[in-house]
Amino acid sequence: EHLQAAQRDGQGAILMALHFTTLEIGAALLGQEHTIDGMYREHKNPLFDYVQRRGRERHNADSLAVEREDVRGMLKLLRAGRAIWYAPDQDYGAKQSVFVPLFGIEAATVTATTKFARLGRARVIPFTQQRLADGSGYRLVIHAPLEDFPGESETADCLRINQWIEQALQESPEQYLWAHRRFKSRPPG
Repeated sequence: EHLQAAQRDGQGAILMALHFTTLEIGAALLGQEHTIDGMYREHKNPLFDYVQRRGRERHNADSLAVEREDVRGMLKLLRAGRAIWYAPDQDYGAKQSVFVPLFGIEAATVTATTKFARLGRARVIPFTQQRLADGSGYRLVIHAPLEDFPGESETADCLRINQWIEQALQESPEQYLWAHRRFKSRPPG
């Protein structure tokens, strides 16, 4: 209902997700019901890149895989009222980030979510997907949009994002891709 409300209002939506092991399955299941474009990083291996793009686009013919460097294209899609899957839970280095706590440890947190929401005039709608404990299926949840986002401060916005990440990870920490080095960048000093 939250995603539909944004689309009904003609407003773009950033589906703020996390890198869970169920990422591809969650995107495929969501794509069967909604047109969702996805931000992704092009892989060095062209075959793997093709397989990943094809897998993401095949569940909905209208969905697009947007290379993460194509910010201008992504903003156009948001302004056109489209929904984009975006995961701000990786460490892209200190230049594009601010340091705010994540589980009590200062973590480089990208400010792009704030910029995309502001420039794309989009709602930020958290999204989670989990494999059910009994193995019988998956649970997808499109949460309520973040209120008053973006705010006046990128740092405050990033802190809110990390607080949401903490909450989401506590639901099923064993399903998160902990191989991502979330704390590799360190604050000065």
